[in-house]
Amino acid sequence: MSKKPRRKLIRFISSLLFIITIVLIMQTPSIAPATPSRLLTDPFLQFPTENSIKVVWFTEFPGINHQVIYGDNLDKVAIAKTSQLSRTREDQGSKTITPYSQTTKRDIWRHEGEIMGLTPGVKVPYQVSSTLQEKGNETKIKSEVFSLTASPKVGTPLKILLTSDHQLKPMVAANLQKVVETVGKVDAIFFAGDLVNIADRASEWFDDNRGGAFFPCLQGKAHYQLEKAGETTLYQGGELIQHAPLFPAIGNHEVMGRFSDKTPLSQQFDDTIPRQVAEQNVSIDLKNNPNWLKNNSFNTDTYQEIFSLPQNNQPYYAVTFGDIRLVVLQVTNMWRSPSLDPKIKGRYQEARHHLNTPENWGYGQHIFEGIDSDSLQYQWLEKELNSQSFKKAKYKIIMLHHPVHTLGGNIVPPYTDPLPQIEYDDEQQIKAVRYQYPKEKDYIIRDLMPLLETANVDLVFFGHSHLWNRFVSSRGIHFLESSNVGNSYGAHLGDNKRPIPPDYSNSNYVEIGDPNGLDPIMPNIVPLTDENNRPLSYIASNDITVFSILDTAKGTISSYRFDTRQPNSDVIKFDEFSISRIR
Repeated sequence: MSKKPRRKLIRFISSLLFIITIVLIMQTPSIAPATPSRLLTDPFLQFPTENSIKVVWFTEFPGINHQVIYGDNLDKVAIAKTSQLSRTREDQGSKTITPYSQTTKRDIWRHEGEIMGLTPGVKVPYQVSSTLQEKGNETKIKSEVFSLTASPKVGTPLKILLTSDHQLKPMVAANLQKVVETVGKVDAIFFAGDLVNIADRASEWFDDNRGGAFFPCLQGKAHYQLEKAGETTLYQGGELIQHAPLFPAIGNHEVMGRFSDKTPLSQQFDDTIPRQVAEQNVSIDLKNNPNWLKNNSFNTDTYQEIFSLPQNNQPYYAVTFGDIRLVVLQVTNMWRSPSLDPKIKGRYQEARHHLNTPENWGYGQHIFEGIDSDSLQYQWLEKELNSQSFKKAKYKIIMLHHPVHTLGGNIVPPYTDPLPQIEYDDEQQIKAVRYQYPKEKDYIIRDLMPLLETANVDLVFFGHSHLWNRFVSSRGIHFLESSNVGNSYGAHLGDNKRPIPPDYSNSNYVEIGDPNGLDPIMPNIVPLTDENNRPLSYIASNDITVFSILDTAKGTISSYRFDTRQPNSDVIKFDEFSISRIR
């Protein structure tokens, strides 16, 4: 038998065994959203150092004796610290077995154990254990056994998954399953934001009953049924973060708006306003009410409580991982609709029925954390780019959510503070509130990029527009957007123009192509083609999912695609490029 039929037979048998396993599992209570008889997630790994790593898992009970058991003989124990997530809730929009009729607090506990005394490159078996106390009985609940290691030494060959914008989209489980089938276990995951849709909705992280929640997909525990071309295929995601650390960035979907005990979570997510606007309305002593400001503007509490962020839990950070210095920025703003329908609170206008009630305004696509030259983040970045840790790294990588160069729609308008233009009628009533975004004040292009160019950055990795495309600047910086993971909003070339206000200047709001002046790079192995068999410089598809792998031994990034309409088809490597520089 030739290799290709043999591979197909093996794939068929594996798929059949997987389906049988899932059917058997679904006949038992354990497939339901987590009950106190089991852990809410498998453990996952966070922020290793040269001799340590953090292990995190979640339960729906406070429990006792939360431990990481590790060592060749599983004979060592690290005691975990336990905290309760403060804002996780469910509501009418939650996809859970038991429906919710109103916004309801959901109690979830986080456990973190730190393993010390590790040696880089030496894999150590581990599992986690939590003890449930219930009706006078104690039940010890353990995970399966996985492996961990310290942060790799310089020169260690690594394979790193570059991904973003999962958001419980339809193809995510298939995407991650194909990562494992194609390259096996990776050494780390760089995640460029938009992990879920609504950060405070617990089920999106843990147990959405459609089978594609965040943690199950990245832990090989998903059970997502994807229907394509009249055929339904069950995907389990990939067992990744139990063995490899996850390095996340904040996207716009990690941000929640004004807090409420009653309002549906989707409305709270959409209800962000700038900090300075909230400050203008302060009528209480903030020293005695430290949460008032974020409760009345926006917050990233759930994201920051889930992950073990370094550097005092800052939303931006830098780490060394093998040959890589990874700098993660918080560069994201509020996404609002480009629609000019007068009923819409959008990026270019306020809704007509809210004009004279400013407390209901959205303030356009306002920025959550500054990256302009006067901002604290910019000042921190300047120091980081001048540090020895950054300068001596073989690969200098910047990860952020908002695109720098893209064919996608979300790069317009320019990344700057919205400038309101308020029009009044003869009776001094507001008749229009519109927002302009001057392109010459784009903070990414005006302030951030000169820093990165001077620092000889190799790669800028981002997401947000749900497509794959890449660019190269005249200074040799590579820009990669590999966010066509679950669905796409399209690429703006040819007749597919971005929705731009008709009376706005097109010099500020570019309808097609990259607004910041670069041409996309054509995939150099097997590009997709259009209906006229012309090669495409991008992938923007709701049927074809893409993932990218950084190989530090070769200094290359390879991008792969999988057509979910053909579940038995091969994964195709369609592009590969080098980020190595002659230093």
